[in-house]
Amino acid sequence: MTDTEQTQTPILILITLAAATLTASMGISIAAVLLPTLTRSFSATVSDVQWVVLAYLASVTITIVSAGRLGDLFGHRRVLISGLVVFIAASILSAAAPSLSLLIAGRALQGFGGAILIALPMSIARDLVPTRQLGTAMGLLGTTSAAGTALGPSLGGVLLALGNWRMAFWLLAGFACVTLVLSVISITCNSERRAASAKDLDFPGTFVLMIALAAYALATSGGAAGIPVSSGVLFSCALTAIALFVIIETRVASPLVPMTLLLDRRTGIGFAMNLTVSTVMMSTLIVGPFFLAFSLGLNEALIGLVMAVGPVVAALFGVPAGRLTDRIGANRAMIIGLGQTVVGLLCLAFLPRYFGVGGYVAALFTLTPAFQLFLAANNTAVLVDASKEQRGRLSGLLGLSRNLGLMTGASAMPTLFVAIVGEEGTAKASVADVAHAFSMTFTAAAVLALLTLGLAIYGQTGHANKATNPAE
Repeated sequence: MTDTEQTQTPILILITLAAATLTASMGISIAAVLLPTLTRSFSATVSDVQWVVLAYLASVTITIVSAGRLGDLFGHRRVLISGLVVFIAASILSAAAPSLSLLIAGRALQGFGGAILIALPMSIARDLVPTRQLGTAMGLLGTTSAAGTALGPSLGGVLLALGNWRMAFWLLAGFACVTLVLSVISITCNSERRAASAKDLDFPGTFVLMIALAAYALATSGGAAGIPVSSGVLFSCALTAIALFVIIETRVASPLVPMTLLLDRRTGIGFAMNLTVSTVMMSTLIVGPFFLAFSLGLNEALIGLVMAVGPVVAALFGVPAGRLTDRIGANRAMIIGLGQTVVGLLCLAFLPRYFGVGGYVAALFTLTPAFQLFLAANNTAVLVDASKEQRGRLSGLLGLSRNLGLMTGASAMPTLFVAIVGEEGTAKASVADVAHAFSMTFTAAAVLALLTLGLAIYGQTGHANKATNPAE
């Protein structure tokens, strides 16, 4: 097992990594509340302004693995600082954009910077945080990610009330500037790498992977964003590009994603579990409001209040989940987290039908800490034994698998819910039919979580239970 030389982690380093994660997370969520205002400001359709959100998400997804690889080749500190500069420039471009098309271009560039801010804090944490504290660091990053998701819409709404939509992007630029100063001051050169040459960069693999991820991202959101190509065609393009990517990666001298990483039982299964759990996480955000509105009859304000419980609980339990991971070991924490996830999803499937809003909130209090425990444990397990040359790439793949899971959940789980409701749709369906569809959707999610638990147990078969705490 590799370890860092430090016996303690300077608090300023953790604050810096948390600030980078918070900035990238807010970049995703703060724009959502601006969309109605943007339709009026640019006299645009809803499908047009949705690209202000989608451009950022797609850019992050497409570039996140490459961002991690650049960190491995050129140095995590150097690339993180470059990513912050890009994020600041893109935020200023977005804030000053005179047209919707330029705003969307600014958001796409901002997404590239955001990919660096998502991928590299985990790898830098592995470089600079002692192994026995790595779980806590991962939990802190999970906390700030959830906090950014929760804060974004609230801050965006306040800024709209005080001024206009441009202030939201000036705020993001300000957050990134503070993070840039912290990064220059706090992060040492311990994580720097040798200068890369052209032969270290997998241009063919990177290009094909970007095509595959772009096709998948558009397939999962294209219908809502006015894409003229059908989802089936886009999915076919994505699968074809993935097959070509695998062929390329087995033949190039310095692959972007070595197939040995994905074939390793623990690492490959870690990515797969990250994808499935993220799929389940997204279903709570997408399917939940339909049940709250059409079965429990809540208005928009109450729905927003109930839905805010998840991010708030996630922010509160991220660090405790990381500390528990350090205390009992990543493998045990992962099993506990997934087991509690299964229980929490079953609670969500049935408690709200009998206890209303109280049952829904109680289920979230069971489910959300389990998500945080799994994420802290899985990230720790994947990175704890990683060599310095692989940490950025692995961090990027963890971010990618999470994004793919979120996109899959946003597409597949509502489709399942609507299929169970029936042809009439939620607006015309009876309260009982909506409640039944909700229960069956989250029962299916519980089954998916149970299969993920089986994967976790299989992934640990044949391996010693390596704890992050040397005393274990």
